[in-house]
Amino acid sequence: MDDVDLQMLAAWRKGDANAGKQLFTRHYAKISRFFFNKVPEDDAADLIQRTFLRCVERQHAKWAETSFGAFLFGIARNVLLEHYRRRYRMPAIDLQSQSLADLGPAPASVMDHRLEAQLLLQALRQLPIETQITLELYMFEGLPGKEIAAVVGVPLGTIRTWIHRGRNQLREKIEALTLDPSLRESTVTDLDQWARLIRERMSVSSR
Repeated sequence: MDDVDLQMLAAWRKGDANAGKQLFTRHYAKISRFFFNKVPEDDAADLIQRTFLRCVERQHAKWAETSFGAFLFGIARNVLLEHYRRRYRMPAIDLQSQSLADLGPAPASVMDHRLEAQLLLQALRQLPIETQITLELYMFEGLPGKEIAAVVGVPLGTIRTWIHRGRNQLREKIEALTLDPSLRESTVTDLDQWARLIRERMSVSSR
């Protein structure tokens, strides 16, 4: 992990509230983006707070060799899954087949984006949950495969397969969601451009 982040985390664990505030400020935007397309806005603030508090509560030795961002995303993923298991009283969620669209409607804030971006966000929610998480970390956060593998807890080769297969599935979902050929074409031909636009918009709204 980054030495500055480690120092702040260590200080926070020893009771330095100012170090905790600094760490929160440094990484708030990325964790806010993580929950943006996954839970309603009313739930997001609580889950973001819970993610940061969880990183202080106990040691996480397995994350020592990765970035603090990946460490936080791993916690955020666990917090998200706990949230849905608790809300729907499910002992387990099948991350390889169930989608967030199966569990509830898209957050209202999705509708604040350009039509292409709305379409991309809606299509992402129709993918299996683990595929959505993987693609959003890759497309929105630019995380390398090694760090995504650490977040999700699978080998790097599996992540590469999920990204390749997931992007194909994403295009299929986009094509199924709209009858407008021009909107479909403008979305699928430059997924990365729309992902960058979404990231920029989410970053501004989280300030």
